[in-house]
Amino acid sequence: MILKRYILKEHISPFLISLLVVTFVLLIDRIIDLIDLIVEKQLPASIVIEVFGLSLPYMLALSIPMAVLVATILAFGRMSVDREIIAVKSSGVNIYAMLGPLIIAALMLTGLMVYFNHWFLPDTNHRLKNLMLKVAYYKPMTIIEAGEYNHLLDYTVWCAENTEKELKNVLIYDRSETRFPRTIYAETGEVIQMNNGNALRIILKNGEMQQRNEREPGKYSTTKFSQYIINVKDLGNRTDVFESGYRSDREMTYRQLTATLRDRQQELDTKRQEVENLGARIAAGSLSADPFAAQTEHRRLFSMQQVALSRVQELEANVQAMKVEYHKKFALSFAIIIFVMVGVPLGLMTRTSGIGMAFSVSSVIFLVYYVTLNMGEQFADKGQFNAFISMWFSNILFFILACLLIWGSIREKRLFDMHVLIWRLKHLRSRKQAPPDEVVH
Repeated sequence: MILKRYILKEHISPFLISLLVVTFVLLIDRIIDLIDLIVEKQLPASIVIEVFGLSLPYMLALSIPMAVLVATILAFGRMSVDREIIAVKSSGVNIYAMLGPLIIAALMLTGLMVYFNHWFLPDTNHRLKNLMLKVAYYKPMTIIEAGEYNHLLDYTVWCAENTEKELKNVLIYDRSETRFPRTIYAETGEVIQMNNGNALRIILKNGEMQQRNEREPGKYSTTKFSQYIINVKDLGNRTDVFESGYRSDREMTYRQLTATLRDRQQELDTKRQEVENLGARIAAGSLSADPFAAQTEHRRLFSMQQVALSRVQELEANVQAMKVEYHKKFALSFAIIIFVMVGVPLGLMTRTSGIGMAFSVSSVIFLVYYVTLNMGEQFADKGQFNAFISMWFSNILFFILACLLIWGSIREKRLFDMHVLIWRLKHLRSRKQAPPDEVVH
């Protein structure tokens, strides 16, 4: 029992260190992505901290499984280098029989990640999305890029200079009311956010508006103004962080996802039946004695069938995406157990106690795992593969790899020995010379 506790204890420090390092690397990547936005919007520290705080759960969903892999490789690699594994084996003890507490800890962490991915993470993703919308409209004057054509629904806005207090030499093409766009020029302008970011008010000063006559396209009218107001409504970006709002599949908790999936599946079955019934009615209508009535009814039914088919395709894509997200969250959670199974034999077979080597090996493994997972997600979203198989393929693949590695480690196989490798690099001139026993063993 002492040995079992010792093995588990050896994982705690490497796990915490790895978790901090991996999360920090992901955080740096996030900072690089957001630095332009932070500088451009001149965001206050409170909003910046909130953005990174809400981004942290997504990072932890990735960094925790990887930290488990690094810790396992590092712990068993160090025990192998320090001859502790040899001491255990010489006592007649099977090292894999001592992994009970480690497996229990991995199962507990997997259960925690299932809860985290299905309940906590979706809420933070939803709050982060709404906050990023709020940030996008934090200083509405920054929406208009000087020297570029900025498209806002039916309006195209251009300005020569944006001082963040006013726009200078503003040119606007207004397509909101007539089929011929109105051209509006103003010396200065100002953008004000309204309705929680769902609308903008553009106040123009000292300018003129040119408009073509719809009845007589060859005629133009010019109107001068000292102030002219344009209201850009219904941008679809209500940004109150505390609203429930629309949630994508990644923002739905387990109950929301399963309930929505059940409702969408029922609607899909109903629509498929509707398409089938309309097809039968179209076929039956072609037998009508009145050709004109039959043709009219055929067009009506065919139009209804196309609308229903369009909805079926939309629902199929929606249901598939939800199934993918459902299985992806479980697959990522159970990856912890898979990585423990992979990490134990890798640590024994590589004989490395260096954190750099452990990170390198873990990064390659996790990269392959994540690329495979993302490829499966893309194929499943397109409906080319079953959602369950696509999302669990990475776990199945690495489970097979883990079984092969465990089999190899039981038979004292080695992938590579860092001490032998370093010795050979130092003795390149004597390639035929065998490394000494103290290096090999």
